[in-house]
Amino acid sequence: MNSSVNNTYSPAELKYLELLSQKFPTVAEATTEIINLEAILALPKGTEHFLTDLHGECEAFRHVLKNASGVIRQKVHEVFGNTLRESEMSELCTLIYYPAEKLQLVKQREANLEDWYKVTLNQLTEVCRAVSVKYTRSKVRKMLPKDFSYVIQELLHESEVQGSTKQNYFNGIIDSIISIGRADAFIEAMSNVIQRLTIDRLHIIGDIFDRGPGPHIIFDTLAQYSMYDIQWGNHDILWMGAAAGNLASIANVIRVSARYDNLDVLEDGYGINLLPLARFAMEAYENCPCVPYRPKVMQGEGVTERDVLLMSQMHKAISVIQFKIEGQMIKRHPEYGMDHRALLEKIDYERGTIEIDGVEYPLKDGDFPTVDPRDPYRLTPAEEALIHTLQLSFLNSDKLQKHIRLLYAKGGMYLIVNSNLMYHASIPMTAEGQFKTVVVDGEPYAGRALLDKLDRMAREAYFGTRGDARHERALDYMWYLWCGPDSPFFDKAKMATLERYLIEDKKSHHEEKGFYYKHLEDPEMCCMILSSFGLDPERSHIISGHVPVKTRKGESPIKAEGKLLMIDGGFSKAYHSETGIAGYTLIYNSHGLQLVQHEPFESAAKAVEEGQDIISTKVVVEALTDRITVRDTTVGRELQVQIDDLKSLVAAYRDGQIKERK
Repeated sequence: MNSSVNNTYSPAELKYLELLSQKFPTVAEATTEIINLEAILALPKGTEHFLTDLHGECEAFRHVLKNASGVIRQKVHEVFGNTLRESEMSELCTLIYYPAEKLQLVKQREANLEDWYKVTLNQLTEVCRAVSVKYTRSKVRKMLPKDFSYVIQELLHESEVQGSTKQNYFNGIIDSIISIGRADAFIEAMSNVIQRLTIDRLHIIGDIFDRGPGPHIIFDTLAQYSMYDIQWGNHDILWMGAAAGNLASIANVIRVSARYDNLDVLEDGYGINLLPLARFAMEAYENCPCVPYRPKVMQGEGVTERDVLLMSQMHKAISVIQFKIEGQMIKRHPEYGMDHRALLEKIDYERGTIEIDGVEYPLKDGDFPTVDPRDPYRLTPAEEALIHTLQLSFLNSDKLQKHIRLLYAKGGMYLIVNSNLMYHASIPMTAEGQFKTVVVDGEPYAGRALLDKLDRMAREAYFGTRGDARHERALDYMWYLWCGPDSPFFDKAKMATLERYLIEDKKSHHEEKGFYYKHLEDPEMCCMILSSFGLDPERSHIISGHVPVKTRKGESPIKAEGKLLMIDGGFSKAYHSETGIAGYTLIYNSHGLQLVQHEPFESAAKAVEEGQDIISTKVVVEALTDRITVRDTTVGRELQVQIDDLKSLVAAYRDGQIKERK
C-alpha cells in the first residue's frame, strides 16, 4: 500500500487498513507478523519440480514423485555419505519411497527387528531434519500427520550433543514407538513427510491423459497434494471438451483410447459404458477385416484374434463417427478455415481412392458400410443414438467430472512462477517469428492476449449455460483447440488421422509444424515472448513440453541459448524407442536449475524387491553463486506486499488514524 510522506491515507486505503486490523488488532500483533514474514523471506527458496507429458504413465509418475527426480537420494547421500555404504543408502531410499512394501520384505529377513527399527527410525529422523530446514516450523507442522505430529516435531529438534539428557529423552520416544507396536505406522508417516517436504511445489506442464493406462490414478495421486499446478496440454483439452459434452471430442477420446488399447481407462477408471459401441461395431462391421484399425499395442498372453478383431471393429466404428462429426463441425464453422480437412467427401467409394491436396491415393480400406457417398457426414440413426448414449456416459461420470474440475481449478493455459513462463506447446507465430494474429469469436488476438482469451473460452465451454449461443461456440472451439491449425496446443497444418489409417504413402502422414517450432533455437523469439509476459529475458526461462526431444539423435532439450527448456523426453512408453530415454524432469532449487534425464522405469515391484531406482542423469542448466531466498521468488514478492501493508497498519495505529481493537 502506498501512503503519502506524512502517513495520510485515502478513504479506500483506510477502509482496507480497517479490515486488516480485524486480523491484527494491535501494534504488537501486527509487528510480530512483520517479524515472522521477514524471517520467511530470508529462508532458502523451496524446491520446484517440473514434469510434462505424463500420458497416463502412473507408475513411473508416482515413482518420480516419490524420489523427487533423485533429490531424496541426493539428501540421503548428503546426510550419510560418509557413514553408510551405497547399498545401505539405497535400502533407505527404497524404504522412503515405498515404506509399506519395503517393511514386508524387511520383516522376512531381519533376525533382530527391534534393533533395525531403532537404527531406521534414527536415520529417517536425520533425513527428515535435512529436508525440513528450508521451512518454518509452522509450515512443517502443517504438513505432519495428525497422529504423529507432536512426536515428529520433538524428534526434529533433537539435541546434537551425544549422551545429553535431551538425547535420552528422544531415545525414550523411539523405544516407546517400538514397544507399543507403532513402528511400522511411524515409518510410513515419516517417509511420507520426507516425500512431501522434499518438493515445495509441483508443476505439471500438460498432457496427463492418453496413451498410458492410468491418468485417473495420476489425478487421484495429485488430489492428495496441495502445492501443485497444471498447464493444460492438447490431450487434456481433448478430455475437457469430451467431459463438457462435445461430440467430436468424445469420439476422439474413445478413438485414441482404442488405438492404444486403453479402453479400460474409460470403462474401469471412469465407469463409461462401452458395450453399446461394441454391439454396434460387431453388427455394422461384421464382415470388415478392419486391419488398418488394429490397436498399436494389443498383444501378449491371453489376447486372442477375436479380441483384436473386436477392438479393431470398435476402433473403426468410432473413427468413422469421428470423421463424420468433424466434417459437420467444419461445415458449421467456415471461420475455422479447415474445409480441406473434410475428407469423406474426397473419397471415390467405387474406386477405393481418395484425393488430398490434388494427389490421388489408393485406400488400404475402402469399406464404409455406414457412409452415404451422397451425404457422407450424416450419421446413421444407429450412430446418432450411439454417440448420444456415449455423451450421456461422459456427462454423468462422477469421477471424470471430478478430475476435469480439478484440471480447471489447478490449471490454465499458462503460468508464471519465479521468473519462469510455463505453457505446454506453443504460441502461434508468423514466418518472421512475430506473434500471429488469430481471430477467435470474431475478434483478433495474438501472443499473451490469445492465451488469455482461450483460457476464458475453455472455462465457458465447461461452466457456461447449456443452450446459450456463446457456450455452444466455446464448446465447439474445444475441438478446434485439439486439432485446429492456429491452436497453441496443435499448431500444425493438419492432423493426419485419416491418412495414417487409410493411406500407405507415409508422405501423406506428414504434419507440418507451425512457425513457432521453426524458431525454437532463436533467442530473439524467446526474448520477445518473455517480455510480452512481463518477464526479464535475461533471467527468465520458457518451460514447455509437447514435442518429444529425440535424445538418441543428439537433440538437446535446452534451446535458444538456454532461454527455452523443452522437457518432453518421452515419459510415455510409446515414445521410448523414438527418444531413447524415458523423460526429462526439471528441478529448480535455491542453487539453480537442474535438468534430470531419466532411463525407463521397470516397475514399483522391482524398486522394492531389488532396490532399483530410475537411473537419472543431472545436467546443471543454471548454477547461481548467490543462493536464492524466498525474498527473490513470486511468493516472496507477495509476502513483501503483506509486510508493506502491515507497516502501514502499524503507522496508522501509532498516529491515531486507526484505533487498536484491544
